[in-house]
Amino acid sequence: MTGPFRSLAVRNFRLFAAGQVVSVAGTWMMIVAQDWLVLALTDDSAGALGVVTALQFAPLLLLTLFGGRLADRHDKRLLLTVANAISAVLALVLAALVLSGAVRLWHIGLFALGLGVVNAVEVPARVSFVSEMVGAELLPNASALSAAYFSTARVVGPALAGLMIAALGTGWVMLLNAASYLATVVALRMMRPQELHRGAPESRARIVDGLRHVLARPDLVLPLALLAVVGLCGLNFQLTLPLLAKTVFGADADAFGLLTTAFAAGSLVAALVTTARRGRPSGRTVVVSALVFGVLETVAGWSPGFPAAMVLLSLTGFASIYFVQAANHRIQLGSDPRYRGRVMALYTLIVQGSTPFGALGTGWLAERFGARSGLVVGGLVSLLAAVAALLVERATERDAAPDAAGGGTGTRTGPAGTASRTPPEAGDTREAPAAAELQEPPDPRERDRTV
Repeated sequence: MTGPFRSLAVRNFRLFAAGQVVSVAGTWMMIVAQDWLVLALTDDSAGALGVVTALQFAPLLLLTLFGGRLADRHDKRLLLTVANAISAVLALVLAALVLSGAVRLWHIGLFALGLGVVNAVEVPARVSFVSEMVGAELLPNASALSAAYFSTARVVGPALAGLMIAALGTGWVMLLNAASYLATVVALRMMRPQELHRGAPESRARIVDGLRHVLARPDLVLPLALLAVVGLCGLNFQLTLPLLAKTVFGADADAFGLLTTAFAAGSLVAALVTTARRGRPSGRTVVVSALVFGVLETVAGWSPGFPAAMVLLSLTGFASIYFVQAANHRIQLGSDPRYRGRVMALYTLIVQGSTPFGALGTGWLAERFGARSGLVVGGLVSLLAAVAALLVERATERDAAPDAAGGGTGTRTGPAGTASRTPPEAGDTREAPAAAELQEPPDPRERDRTV
């Protein structure tokens, strides 16, 4: 198989993708139902919605690095199986409470907290498991396809949730979500373990070693820092979209589902576009995509009406996924395979672990200045962060120029006591070629060199 879907030729990844489409669609249905239920129980309180969102993502902030350590030390397939089974049980309990009419706000908060603990282990294991299924050469394509099926589920899930909430209520949506987790469990158990690209497990994998690896690599630090700011302030759509739909446009559940679907449709297009990527994107690609995202989110916050909001949020969804995927590929393809679980745990920590603070801050803004403020402020901060990153990148490029002219190699000591070379493409706007070759080169001096 060739073209944008070439990773689906790998049986294990094909099974995983099929299970994930079903499971993630159920998750997005649950998110819509959960947000709608919180607003219904609290008389449209932005603060209450912010607290529930914060509870769901707080464990990612506290436990994700530990989850990455587990991913580097243990069988990722087993970790994912257990995590999805536990998520199914949690969703089933919440569905029973809702259907029985006994649900209270604290029940929803407790469920969100429990799901967050599970996700702290599941997310870094899932992100780093992609390379085990397809190998390094197909990793950019498989990663982009992963974003594509997530976006597909994000299109289908909210639209179905809106219809089901209007017809049956939130409880049945949550029950369907509980069943959807089984699709991933079945897909994982049907895989052929002998076909996985597994490296030697790190029996003494330490979190601090992964952090040292990142800090020794400026080409990893800059996209991670930019992700931290954009994730904290700009990627709070789980909170801003329901508030915009209900408090600004007076939308019902069906219309809210359409608004979320419009955002997800743009995300899906971006994910499909990035399947064409065959190598590691440049730092400039990451920064410029963040800048475009900041502009579009700011404009979307001033949408004059519901149709305009759908169009602008679709464009914003495109820009958000393009930026996140560019950062993901630059970080994952540039990291040493020995540390990849911990590096991607740090990536997850930054992207999703910042959500509790972002949700609380956005909820506070929305309570005082209206739902639009969350989008406008988030977009402006993301824009300023992208401009700052662009200036840093240009300064780094100027500093590197004299070294290049003088024939210096720019070596430095890596985290394991080996020499690692400063990535030559720090200021290059071209995409570096992919290399199946993410395995360690034979020369130990090149161990931590960016591919």
